[in-house]
Amino acid sequence: MGFTTALIRSAFLVNAAYARSGREFGVTPQQGQLLSILRGRPYGMTELGTVLGLAKSSVTGLVDRTERGGLVRREPDPDDSRAVRVALTPHGGELAERFYTETHRRIEQLPGSLSAAELETLTDLLARVVDDHDVSAIFMEADDSPR
Repeated sequence: MGFTTALIRSAFLVNAAYARSGREFGVTPQQGQLLSILRGRPYGMTELGTVLGLAKSSVTGLVDRTERGGLVRREPDPDDSRAVRVALTPHGGELAERFYTETHRRIEQLPGSLSAAELETLTDLLARVVDDHDVSAIFMEADDSPR
């Protein structure tokens, strides 16, 4: 298997972990990603679009649906009176932590057949790829404090 095929197939495995967690917690994978991002702090709509790689209308729809579920709320942006930020509700914060923990557990199981040394090498190489592309800190280690 070549690099591109392996990386794309591994992305499908990660997406499947998000989908399984989403089904378990009653949210879409995209809503789960949104909740995971918001664990750290509230985000502006434009910032969410950048982090999620979505157009403004798609972010608005995602936030609308998640807000209707009582998981997020819009609040005034203290730095820009014309803008809003999206924050977790208390229920959304609790669900976000559970979703995040379960998704992290599922993803941690993916390289099950690798030795500790192989896993360390893979982690180092993937971290370099991520660092080279300035990827937002969407998903942190489970024991990292998001706040």
